[in-house]
Amino acid sequence: MNGFAGSDLLIEVAYLIATALFIFSLMWMSSPTTARRGVFAGELGMILAIAGTLLHRGIVDYKLIVIALVLGTIIGIPLGKVQMTAVPQRTALSHSFGALCVTLVGTAEFYLPREVPMTRFMMGVLCMEVILGALTITGSLMAAGKLQEWLPQRPITYKGQNFVNLGLLGVAVVVAIVLVIHPERTHLFPVIVGIPLVFGVMMIVPIGGADMPTVISLLNSYAGLSAAAMGFVLNSKLLIVAGSLDGASGFILSVNMSKAMNRSFSNVLFGAFGQEQTAATGTAEAKPVRSATAEEAAAILSAANKVVIVPGYGMAVAQAQHKVRELFDALSKRGVDVKFGIHPVAGRMPGHMNVLLAEADIPYDKLLDMDEINGDFPQTDVALIIGANDVTNPAARNEPSSPIYGMPILDVDKARTVMVIKRGMGAGFAGIENPLYFLDRTLMLFGDAKGFVGNIVRELSGGSGH
Repeated sequence: MNGFAGSDLLIEVAYLIATALFIFSLMWMSSPTTARRGVFAGELGMILAIAGTLLHRGIVDYKLIVIALVLGTIIGIPLGKVQMTAVPQRTALSHSFGALCVTLVGTAEFYLPREVPMTRFMMGVLCMEVILGALTITGSLMAAGKLQEWLPQRPITYKGQNFVNLGLLGVAVVVAIVLVIHPERTHLFPVIVGIPLVFGVMMIVPIGGADMPTVISLLNSYAGLSAAAMGFVLNSKLLIVAGSLDGASGFILSVNMSKAMNRSFSNVLFGAFGQEQTAATGTAEAKPVRSATAEEAAAILSAANKVVIVPGYGMAVAQAQHKVRELFDALSKRGVDVKFGIHPVAGRMPGHMNVLLAEADIPYDKLLDMDEINGDFPQTDVALIIGANDVTNPAARNEPSSPIYGMPILDVDKARTVMVIKRGMGAGFAGIENPLYFLDRTLMLFGDAKGFVGNIVRELSGGSGH
């Protein structure tokens, strides 16, 4: 008994320290200067949580656990070695795996023989755990597929779609209520697994690729809430705390991102935002644009006093962040004041651009968010846009008919000169034309972001200073 008591104490201490590390991890991850420390704290907390669980006296055979750990490691290592451009879909896959775990555990708990029947409260929590987990599995897989471009990025809609989707979820909830009242009707349980799996697919189908950052954070919230529910079912304080942290932070992030787009949750989930405007594409080809070479761009940049670089997903695709660092160094040596303007939803996941630029060792104090940098654009000589599209689209301010009207954008069009590095004149992820490209002060720099920035750096290196 003393051995059991000592083991229980060790488990509780491990869980307590892990809980504190999870809280500190979340706090430190909120700042670029402490983010690395936050990652290490989270990793250490998870190691302690796993170690504490393995010490539990309820485990009678470690063979299957060891096999699972080995298989998980074999699968996890290659999944972690992805390009920075693939981090969003990799994150969505993580949500799916976590939700699969929650759903399987909830299912096992439901069918587990027990001497004392489960209380109605616990049955309700278990049903919520399984419903949230199941819809997160397929929803996250769909989001990953859209981000990887294995699935259509444009919304797929049909008449009455929202009614059908909410009706499906309503049926699952009604069945869950029946199970709470009559837990002996075990034949109904597969329904609260199967319907949410279908709902997860149907939920993501009408959402356009432009909204994937918000969707990912929302799915993260669902995964966290389902884990917290699992904590109640398993009587695990650690799971309750960790799941609640994950769920709350994901929800707050989703709210903040919706505000950054001046849109509501209902509009993100049910608005079918991102439908391609075919008429706009035709007019884009007919309008004249001004283009420039790398030599001309280098000359304009070297003559500038203040430059703001705006990165977007095109920079991530081209893996141009290190060349952008070289450009930053070359201009800084010439006495040019260079800053970076980061939109909250630039890229394919929250903080995507910050992660890329931090990887290239660009100073944190040069990375300014939209609210901080927008006031600088009227005094900026050159706004250099590298692969960003929708977050710089003036239609959000000027065209009430635009689907992004009202969305806060980076005010790049107020700079004296705008230069846009882009492969062609195609629409952005939202599928709409960008009037910025046809302004008199805009120069289009057509080409791959990495190659074009590299050419500009070579031109600057071969020229004279300020």
